[in-house]
Amino acid sequence: MNSTQFVFPGRWLGGASLVLGPSLVLLGVLLRVRFHFFFPDQLAAYGDHPALMTASYSCFAAGTVALWPAVGALAVRVGARRPGTAALGAGLATVGLFARTFHAGADHLAFGLVDSQGRTTATAAVAASYQAFHLFQYTPFAIMFGWAVLAFGAWRAGVLGPVRGVALALAALMPLGVLKGTTPLSIVGGAGLCVAFVPLGVAVLVEGPRPGGRALGRFGVGLVGLVVLGFVSSLG
Repeated sequence: MNSTQFVFPGRWLGGASLVLGPSLVLLGVLLRVRFHFFFPDQLAAYGDHPALMTASYSCFAAGTVALWPAVGALAVRVGARRPGTAALGAGLATVGLFARTFHAGADHLAFGLVDSQGRTTATAAVAASYQAFHLFQYTPFAIMFGWAVLAFGAWRAGVLGPVRGVALALAALMPLGVLKGTTPLSIVGGAGLCVAFVPLGVAVLVEGPRPGGRALGRFGVGLVGLVVLGFVSSLG
């Protein structure tokens, strides 16, 4: 591959995603570890500890979104030697991340019902709609197989060693659905993501030349512009 060829997500976005994504997911899992797994208990926990549960679910949702460039960054490296496995694993893993993002929206709505209608009404509403149709109910296979396929490809391509490859595959154990609390499998899956991705992210970030002052300046201006734009849009 030509070293000057543009590859998305690139060194900086990919490296930052590999570090931040799994770290936020694991933090979100650990913040709600003291509460029971099932949704009535999660809603009760939110009613009693709204700040803590908001932080937990926000970290998990942010980590889920932040993971998609990490999947792309790993797929680029795996694809250099195992393109078919890289495409299949990354595709399935990304669909699984979309499903988790959908569930995060449902979580947010449920917590909003606790605030506006009370815990009892919110619990009844979630219970009545828990089995309602939605497109992503057909995608659990993506969570089950995506990380495993990507981990196998990363091991075969020499991108991850056997230990970190197994750790990445363990991410498939994390429960999927609306208002899911923490179980031992959640912790194992989140920790597996960290073991597999964080060292790779650090390696990606430190490889190659450091950005010059002009590049950092442009990045800073762009970041400030995005923050201002987000703030202005939120006022509407």
